Amino acid sequence: MRLSLACAAALALCLPAVPAQAHHSMAMFDQTKTLVLSGTVKQFQWTNPHCYIQLTVKDAGGAEKEWSLEMGAPMYLYAKGWRPSSLKAGTPIKVTINPLRNGEPGGIVLTASTADGRQIGKSLARTS
Repeated sequence: MRLSLACAAALALCLPAVPAQAHHSMAMFDQTKTLVLSGTVKQFQWTNPHCYIQLTVKDAGGAEKEWSLEMGAPMYLYAKGWRPSSLKAGTPIKVTINPLRNGEPGGIVLTASTADGRQIGKSLARTS
């Protein structure tokens, strides 16, 4: 019995590793809506498991509201041309997002560009 368990364990260790697929649910984002926000970067968080942009946006009345905008993992963003230095606090940007379903000021970033229209990295829009 012990020999059988040892053999099974040894065989299991010999199996190739299978990469884990992303398990993040997109249910919290309303993928039927897109919003375009223009604002100023308060903070760019290059962190695992997801990067975030904290964006200060002025509403029609001039009041500032902070939006928390989720992105992919650093490895995913790096492959799309993003770097930890891509955004600095105080930088004006425009983003297209799928907003949070609950109406809170947040969402998931689809595209981002500088104030002059230059795209930052490649599109982050999901194709699947």
